[in-house]
Amino acid sequence: MTNYVKAFAVMIAGLLLGFAMTAVSLGLGRGFGALHAGPWTAWPRHGAPDIDPYARAVLARSGEAPLGRDQGLAFFARTDSSGAPLDGRCDYRILDSTPAARFWTLGAASATGRLIDNPADRYGFTSSEITRREGGSFEIDIGAQARPGNWLPVAREPFVLVLRLYDTPLDVESAPDPTTFPKIVKLHCA
Repeated sequence: MTNYVKAFAVMIAGLLLGFAMTAVSLGLGRGFGALHAGPWTAWPRHGAPDIDPYARAVLARSGEAPLGRDQGLAFFARTDSSGAPLDGRCDYRILDSTPAARFWTLGAASATGRLIDNPADRYGFTSSEITRREGGSFEIDIGAQARPGNWLPVAREPFVLVLRLYDTPLDVESAPDPTTFPKIVKLHCA
């Protein structure tokens, strides 16, 4: 009888350990095969049929619908170009330089991936609507306080930037050149 109790206890311990490890692995990342370019990170396999099971579970849990490989890539930035975490109590400037793409969008989301509620009802910019300087360059200011020009509002809490490149010739099998991606520069903090 004691052998049955010991076997049952080992099975329960194994099950609990398995569930705990699965929860930890789902909370730590978005799967394998990340593509890095400075502070920007993408997971090109998320929209492909060969997506790994951990990434599939993370996407199912978040409800995100990733872009297919032939549609484009979504890059996420949780830090500025110097490596400091993005914080809504600070002001940032995005300096233009985007990889080749037919169309791109740049938006801000909460650290959990939700839209940031703001009185301006502005959640992002597109390559076709952004105000550009002579020569085609642009800057986007990010912060909680309104300002003229290209301003992207955020809440006074940690946030993430999302750059989506549609119909891009970017080679996902090799490391992209970080100099072709927007720089995220911290200006000052409140």
